[in-house]
Amino acid sequence: MKKPKNIIKYIVGLLTVIVLRIVPHPPNVEPIMSTMMPFAKRWGRLAGLFFAVLAILSFDLITGTLGVWSIMTAGTYALLGIAAGFYFKNKKSEIKHYVGFSIVGTLVYDAITGIGTGVIFFNQSFMITLIGQIPFTLYHLGGNIVLAGIVSPLLYKWVLDNPQLETQPVINKVKSLFVSAN
Repeated sequence: MKKPKNIIKYIVGLLTVIVLRIVPHPPNVEPIMSTMMPFAKRWGRLAGLFFAVLAILSFDLITGTLGVWSIMTAGTYALLGIAAGFYFKNKKSEIKHYVGFSIVGTLVYDAITGIGTGVIFFNQSFMITLIGQIPFTLYHLGGNIVLAGIVSPLLYKWVLDNPQLETQPVINKVKSLFVSAN
């Protein structure tokens, strides 16, 4: 990934996450997976890792919720960003691939952050944690499947695969607005 060339695309992706997380929605509908996957598809596992961590930390900073949980979720999403980079390496940007990865990724994420932390950090029994996790994971799966089917392919096509959203063309467009205004 050429960092300066694609800063605008990262900003658009992060704004997508922030707006979708702030807008009222059903519980546990989480846009990070659906926005991270196109970045991992386009630029690989490090881009997936970087975007996922940046999305979690920036939202938590903006909302004042940065804490230990942020580190746990950012670390788990970082692993999923790396996995997405491997998964999407030789795949087309298609809904079936985004939905498929989101299902497996959501189950892994919820196993680590829900069941793993409940048992390890909160000393809950495995069965109580598992039973409590089921409705949470069903909401999470539903939201991620819908967002993966809509947001992921659109973000890839309209933002990541769009040369007009590379940093230099955007800067040139902004400059031309100021020059033509004078």
